Amino acid sequence: MSAPRVLIVEDEASLARGLAEVLASQGYACDVATDGAAGLKAARQGHYDVLLLDVMLPEVSGFEIVRRMREEKNPTPTILLTAKGAEEDRVRGLNLGADDYVTKPFAIAEVIARVGAQVRRARMDRGDGETFEADGVRFDLGRLLAHRGPTEIPLTPREGEILRHLRRRVGNVVTRDEFLLQVWQYKSAAVETRTVDNTLAALRKKIERDPAEPAIVLTVRGSGYRWGGSA
Repeated sequence: MSAPRVLIVEDEASLARGLAEVLASQGYACDVATDGAAGLKAARQGHYDVLLLDVMLPEVSGFEIVRRMREEKNPTPTILLTAKGAEEDRVRGLNLGADDYVTKPFAIAEVIARVGAQVRRARMDRGDGETFEADGVRFDLGRLLAHRGPTEIPLTPREGEILRHLRRRVGNVVTRDEFLLQVWQYKSAAVETRTVDNTLAALRKKIERDPAEPAIVLTVRGSGYRWGGSA
């Protein structure tokens, strides 16, 4: 399954670029439009998992984009970026068919969480989940969720792709270079980075009973990682 796609429509270039970079670091594929007309055209032509729209945009407002999308029966989940204290904007947006909103100034962690929630909901609605169990953890990669007992464990798109790739290569060692090329989509793995190890360590803290003695994502010393569960 491909990485979730996000369209960011924001006329403040530095903010749009920052959002795209942070979401890309979490495994999302991001496109950016800096005015409402370009955003509406991209939303109509692209197949996005989430639209992230500023309310105040040149040419076509975020409200108008939502209105037209819903009139055209386009169900793509939409999150509005609204000004602090502008309650009327939030109410208007939700009444037009927006799914959620984030108030400026915002914490980037909140944006990531809200985008992830909309992706999980949309993929659940489409019924394209990938479910399996390993070491007592129930995974649903389509929804980017895991459960150990009653505890819900949200996964980032990058973590979902890591687990998906390990399971595709069950019985084989996946090297750091392979992860960088296949999951991170780097054009070359010839870089000095601990990105893979750091990301795998964070994933283990989420899903393993004991991250020091993992049973799901195993380390092959000097080589890489391999899947510890069944196919």
